[in-house]
Amino acid sequence: MSLPLKPEGLPEADALPLRPVVARIRRLVVLAMLAALGYTAFTVSSKSSCSGGVNADGTFVDAAGNVTELAPSCISLALQPSVFIYIGFFAIVIGALTFVLRRASDVPAGLRYLDRAAVTIVILAVASVAISQIWFAMIPINDWNGAGTFLYPFPFGSVDLTITPIPTQYP
Repeated sequence: MSLPLKPEGLPEADALPLRPVVARIRRLVVLAMLAALGYTAFTVSSKSSCSGGVNADGTFVDAAGNVTELAPSCISLALQPSVFIYIGFFAIVIGALTFVLRRASDVPAGLRYLDRAAVTIVILAVASVAISQIWFAMIPINDWNGAGTFLYPFPFGSVDLTITPIPTQYP
């Protein structure tokens, strides 16, 4: 037994106008998934720096070359995607569907809401990648002296900070 392609009692003319809206919703969901995948792939970066080192005689030196008793620190930053951007993608899709259900008076109006949501998702993804990568590149990690703070590209990206003492032996 096969299922009918259209609901019982629904004239053929009434079922046809829904196709463009459903196709546009499918396109919006696929676009949101691809934007999330692209955002995930391009919002990954890392950099690290060690201020100081070890002399030939095994003593520690700081960034200025002065001998110190404590091991200098190494800092490592890792840029990762932010959960807030994924929440933004989800909110845009749900908001567009809500607008279509509540405000669209006809099929072209519904398609306009869905098209605007698609453009908004693309702009959010591209802007988030660009802002987080440029901001991360501008963090002055080489000027770090063991104190102070860094400004991270929140909410466009998430940064993990790791501070470790400089290794005394190298393989």
